[in-house]
Amino acid sequence: MKKVIVVFFSALIFTGVSFAQSVEELVRQGDILERQLKEEEAYQKFKEIIKQQPTHLHALTRCSELASRIGRRQSTKEKQMDFYQAAKIYAERALRVNPKDSEANVAMSFAYARMSLLKNGKEKVEYVREIKNYADRALLYNPQNFKALFVIARWHYEVSNLNGMEKAAVKVFFGGLQKNSLDSAVYYYEKVKALSPEFVLNYLELAKAYHRNNKKAKAIETLNHLLRLPNTAADDPTIKSEAKQLLSTWKA
Repeated sequence: MKKVIVVFFSALIFTGVSFAQSVEELVRQGDILERQLKEEEAYQKFKEIIKQQPTHLHALTRCSELASRIGRRQSTKEKQMDFYQAAKIYAERALRVNPKDSEANVAMSFAYARMSLLKNGKEKVEYVREIKNYADRALLYNPQNFKALFVIARWHYEVSNLNGMEKAAVKVFFGGLQKNSLDSAVYYYEKVKALSPEFVLNYLELAKAYHRNNKKAKAIETLNHLLRLPNTAADDPTIKSEAKQLLSTWKA
């Protein structure tokens, strides 16, 4: 009888070890797939992890961010919203696991940012408020989170393009604005560049900010640098195509 019990518990221990190794291997595979720019495959891999460990924080945050990125490439607004809502759900689950996790907060900020593009009126304004709220929280828990800094930079850039009435509405929701939001946008984009020098999208947005700020030479220099960078995300080839179009227009 004792022998049977020993064998039984040995089997349980062995199964538990195998299970842990299986999740660890899935995480490794998912991270590799994402680095290889195979975002759809990485998304499925991280979803497998969540099926085994529903509170796996890394898998939840990766699923959220990947759903936001994959959704952008969908052919219809309905399909896009399906992915964005999934991104929000994964981020909510990650925040329940750890509300102070910087990556979980920035993932939620991304989800709201994507959904806001498909909304109008009061609902859109509410989403815009949440974008900044979660980005601010992400920075509170990790001041070096370059993705959160990028969201803040983009927020200031968009604010710089608002008319007087729109700026008044923003003041109501956010309690005031800096005197020159465009300068603030450039400041934060430059901080992102220092923290993540191969973040391709940041260079595109920084170039746009420089160009709007009447610094054409700096904008062109930034785009030329962007085109020399390696692709680190699935959207980078599309971003570089836009950069080439802007260069041809700005040099004309």
